[in-house]
Amino acid sequence: MAEEHIESKNFIESFVEEDIAKGGQFEGMTVHTRFPPEPNGYLHIGHCKALCIDFGTAEKFGGICNLRMDDTNPAKEDTEYVEAIQDDIHWLGFDWGGRFFYGSDYFEKDYEYAVELIKKGLAYVCQLTPEEFRANRGEIGVPAVSPYRDRPIEENLDLFERMRKGEFPEGSMTLRAKIDLASGNFNMRDPVIYRIRYIEHHRQGTKWCIFPMYDFAHPIQDALEHITHSLCSLEYEEHRPLYNWVVDNVSVPSKPRQIEFARLGINYTVMSKRKLRKLVEEGYVCGWDDPRMPTLCGLRRRGYTSRSIRSFTDRIGVAKVPSTVEYAFLEHCLREDLNDTAERTMAVLHPIKLTVTNYPEGQSEVFTVENNPVCPEQGSHEITFSRHLWIEEEDFLEEPIPKYKRLYPGNEVRLKGAYLATCTGCVKDENGNVVEVLCEYDPNSRGGDPADGRKVKGATIHWVDAENCADAEVRLYDNLFTDPEPDGPDKDFIDYLNPESLVTLQGCKVEARLKDEAAAYDKEEHRTAKNAPAYQFMRVGYFCFDCRDSREDHLVFNRSVSLKDSFKA
Repeated sequence: MAEEHIESKNFIESFVEEDIAKGGQFEGMTVHTRFPPEPNGYLHIGHCKALCIDFGTAEKFGGICNLRMDDTNPAKEDTEYVEAIQDDIHWLGFDWGGRFFYGSDYFEKDYEYAVELIKKGLAYVCQLTPEEFRANRGEIGVPAVSPYRDRPIEENLDLFERMRKGEFPEGSMTLRAKIDLASGNFNMRDPVIYRIRYIEHHRQGTKWCIFPMYDFAHPIQDALEHITHSLCSLEYEEHRPLYNWVVDNVSVPSKPRQIEFARLGINYTVMSKRKLRKLVEEGYVCGWDDPRMPTLCGLRRRGYTSRSIRSFTDRIGVAKVPSTVEYAFLEHCLREDLNDTAERTMAVLHPIKLTVTNYPEGQSEVFTVENNPVCPEQGSHEITFSRHLWIEEEDFLEEPIPKYKRLYPGNEVRLKGAYLATCTGCVKDENGNVVEVLCEYDPNSRGGDPADGRKVKGATIHWVDAENCADAEVRLYDNLFTDPEPDGPDKDFIDYLNPESLVTLQGCKVEARLKDEAAAYDKEEHRTAKNAPAYQFMRVGYFCFDCRDSREDHLVFNRSVSLKDSFKA
């Protein structure tokens, strides 16, 4: 009997399954999640895990997921980030189906619910300064103190209304929930739920000068949108009692369940928005979409595909315990995807001329090569061969080292897809540097196999026709940091920036057809495409057009990932 396949579930899916089953708290209801990014920066690979969990969980249970911009804090929020977040989510293959909201949409309701708490005797206006607040917060076994906790309800209502009208200086008053000053969970020690801020909001302008705190606004937003499962990262676990207190004590129409999961950590990078912003604003990188950045727009510009990133997030799983994933595993997922999809092409990054001395001057011929041997349906393209070729500088040694099987005087190699060729020597300049390699080809070995059946011990090397090629700039990217934990304790992450994270090569040689493809890509409809065309430069690595800088008259390629896989399972 065939073994029955049992699909594994993560702990979040198990909880959701229990909740919607018969007798569960959401029995018969549609699973409804939300993704609530703060629009104060670009999404990065860490957000991607949360994004895939929020949208993916809803998708798995036939439910729906809202997109909500968490713009309750007006500092550093911008419409640029809002648009970028939407682009990134669509690029990953998810959609919110028209359910797009802003946290600031609920400011009026937030205010009404705060007033409701005051009327119930569950909130009060506090005049402790920030310094006094910290000094009176207490410690384990010592309760917090607030001399304003027993203000009369009418006085609190009056002061809160006047706070809204802008009658008090910033920082002079807060509205606090009245919960438990002696709680062992400091988040429950009468937390601040409103503060005064005289700052312009990117959507509300100057309409509001009081703003709700996230721990108060977020559960209200979830409840108003009838979210069933509020999935969030592990640092909110200690905030869950406050989340539940809010929805239990105001008259919201539903009571969502909060479930926490561990955040994604990846070595050799940082994922704090504050630190990423520092890299951008102080010029350590060339923008949020710098291909060395862990932002989704940076990864996309580097050549990462949505399939590879979703595969990565699926395979690392959903855990309750924080862990760090190797960056090499992210590269492994990309390499797997590009091996199946990237078009093979020949490119020479460190060119030196190879002259086939017995091939007629001015003559050329055409060879047909597969675009991708893994996927024959991708078809083929033509390359030309002539007397003058470009090869990699490292593919020739005048005096070979042990086990060296490439070009050296007397050695025979395969010129990829074309002929066998035997090195006959080289030409040097006045300083003794090799400027040209000489060889003779075997005209009876078209396609690379000897007609007489002899075995060829030499390597197969790639080449580009010097009479039919294009110049290109190639950017080789590596880890942005030299330390696997650049933002560890007592570390300044800037001290660990990798000076070799970007190496730019000029004068590289690529097949001439890529110039035509760059011209097509230069058109506006391709400029806004989700991914630039991907190529495997044979024997070198996977590359893509740089979507910002590449033009028909100036080809620029970014290395997405090398051919060699350093990940050890």
